[in-house]
Amino acid sequence: MSDWTEDPEGRYSNHLEIAHNAFEFVIQFGQFYGEAGPRIHTRIITAPYYAKCFAGLLEESVRRYEETHGTIVPVEP
Repeated sequence: MSDWTEDPEGRYSNHLEIAHNAFEFVIQFGQFYGEAGPRIHTRIITAPYYAKCFAGLLEESVRRYEETHGTIVPVEP
């Protein structure tokens, strides 16, 4: 069983995949390695309600980031 006092492992991600069905959202994080393609290292499965909460929190965090650091400029793949 996990101990909530432990620090979770941090992983870098420059690749994101999101899928859903009627009951859950599946969010996968990974690293993209050129021609080798993406290597998924983290998969989060959650209910639609929590996916919507996450989307709202992420949108608010991006807004605050841009207020502090300026507009995030999209990069071409």
